[in-house]
Amino acid sequence: MTPTSINPMNPITEDDIADFLANTPDFFERHAQLLASVHLMSPDNHRSVSLQERQAQMLRDKIRALEMRIMDMIRHGNENMIITEKLQKWACELLQTPASERVPSALKNIELRFQVPQVAARLWGVTDVFADAPYAQTVADEVKQSVATFEAPFVGASVGVEAVQWLQEPAQAASVALLPLRLSKDQAPFGLLVLASPDAQRFHSGMGTDFLEHLAELCSAAFSALLPAKG
Repeated sequence: MTPTSINPMNPITEDDIADFLANTPDFFERHAQLLASVHLMSPDNHRSVSLQERQAQMLRDKIRALEMRIMDMIRHGNENMIITEKLQKWACELLQTPASERVPSALKNIELRFQVPQVAARLWGVTDVFADAPYAQTVADEVKQSVATFEAPFVGASVGVEAVQWLQEPAQAASVALLPLRLSKDQAPFGLLVLASPDAQRFHSGMGTDFLEHLAELCSAAFSALLPAKG
């Protein structure tokens, strides 16, 4: 765009100026004095600052934002390391627990180690010796069929979730995580683990489920000792 192309009936817009500066990188080299004369309003203290100072402020803000992201990554990394260590220690203890005590031991440890307010489980198809245990009570066929459709843990509101009734205080469950227990992806579930919280945001549809999947895999492996041996 040159002065000769200016049409008095079509005045220059801010977009025209921005486009010109973006496509003329040497403009400020040829008009260096403008850099010192242009002043902008600082968003921090609402005082007038030079263009160079405003650019420096923007750069500092970007650096601050990057530092915060790095700190968040470090914090999340540390949290993940702590959770991994907890899982490993818990898995080792669980595998050393007698089969008859594994389910109640696992539920109690999930509550304590991972601060889950309420935990419950139901297993179906266990051997006769465990058939009278609280965790082996009858489960409706509709629930079993629903669990069989889960490709990943269900997380969300507890409304309409029948398995919530397995909890000690169903009315206190605002959000739940339902973890199907199966030995492999291509096998039908033999149980369901229920985690519940009075916090509606503790288990929500937008959260990641990697940790819950690891928890389900460990419980599935440990609880498989209660199933009939395959001939």
